[in-house]
Amino acid sequence: MINDANLTRYIESVPRLHLGNFPTPLQPMPRLAAALDGSAVYVKRDDSSGFGGGGNKVRALEYIMPEAMNRDADVLVTAGVVQSNSARQVAAAAARVGMGCHVLMVTDRVSGTDADYAETGNVFLGRLFGATFEPISIHDNREQRVQAAVDRLKRQGRTPYVVPYGCSNQLGATGYLHAALEIAHQVEMIGVGLTHVVHASGTGGTQAGLIAGFAALDLGIEVIGIDVDADPVGVRRRVNTRLTELTEALGLPPMPDRVEIDSGYSAGAYGVADDAVVEAIRMGARLEALLLDPVYSGKGLAGLIGLTQANYVRPDAHGLFLHTGGEPAHFAHRSLFTT
Repeated sequence: MINDANLTRYIESVPRLHLGNFPTPLQPMPRLAAALDGSAVYVKRDDSSGFGGGGNKVRALEYIMPEAMNRDADVLVTAGVVQSNSARQVAAAAARVGMGCHVLMVTDRVSGTDADYAETGNVFLGRLFGATFEPISIHDNREQRVQAAVDRLKRQGRTPYVVPYGCSNQLGATGYLHAALEIAHQVEMIGVGLTHVVHASGTGGTQAGLIAGFAALDLGIEVIGIDVDADPVGVRRRVNTRLTELTEALGLPPMPDRVEIDSGYSAGAYGVADDAVVEAIRMGARLEALLLDPVYSGKGLAGLIGLTQANYVRPDAHGLFLHTGGEPAHFAHRSLFTT
């Protein structure tokens, strides 16, 4: 029986705006498991969170939005690359509560893109939710550009609230404390001794929340973050920052040794997909009808497949792939799948 009293008490102390459909399903993937020589593999369907196209940032926004509303904000300001899943979900959250949304969009981080890369997928949906977009460069000082946008909006009589890049701060990471609790109860109910969780990791909040949540529940579940940025040092630093905030809040000891980042499936750059990532996306679709994007969740599944095939995990292990969403980005990367 899971002793969840302390973790539940902390989570319930943080104001929450219910946006998504939780708990999301936790399902076996028998056909993928068979393709991986019978290794037990499950998927946590946070792509099915249901709000604004779904994805992992919905959990984060459930805890970020109450602070924005408490500050009487009337416009959310955030930043992201052109096909940012996070920006799309922020725009949806703004629409839900009647706020505006302004996105500083990094237009030059990913090269060699499809002709309509900046008009389809997440950008299209963001505009449909009512967001406005302001182009910036990867070479700009992002914090300064965000502050300039905030100052401009204030001069216009608006009350802006900044949602951090990737919705990654202590409030946002609280969403994945809740996810850890949710996963623990689901695997207990089906009688699975979960050994490890694999997911795409970038801004750090998702991985930090899972690590802290499992630690608070005294569960030795390994959380493996698949680096999507080709920047394992930076990803580790970001996860550690969020993890330190959460462990201090929960009264847990520091645990930097539990931060595991694998950079072997990043395809060498953010927004780039190599053959292993494309093949993982095809396998997810054709074996389990999962839709994975080439920037985040596709790299996550490539990591799960690769680590399993390399015998990184025990033959009797029970692995869980956390599907963090990103389906709209498919439409901006169609050329990857035309051959």
